[in-house]
Amino acid sequence: MSKVFKGEVISDKMSKTVVVEVVRVKPHPLYRKVMRKKKKLYAHNEKGAKLGDWVKIAECRPLSKLKRFKVIEVVKK
Repeated sequence: MSKVFKGEVISDKMSKTVVVEVVRVKPHPLYRKVMRKKKKLYAHNEKGAKLGDWVKIAECRPLSKLKRFKVIEVVKK
């Protein structure tokens, strides 16, 4: 089963590629404080997602040096 994440498009300057920021919220294992972890993922964009959109991305085969995800749905414009 492939991994599916939801995140915000923070860059759409490349052709057919967007950079998506995915935020995970997880408690610290010892101190239980809620921690926010951010990760930038490069995704193949055939759906026409723009800067500021919320998208759903899924893992796929390597498409280039950095791209390992593809946009499957634009959740919110």
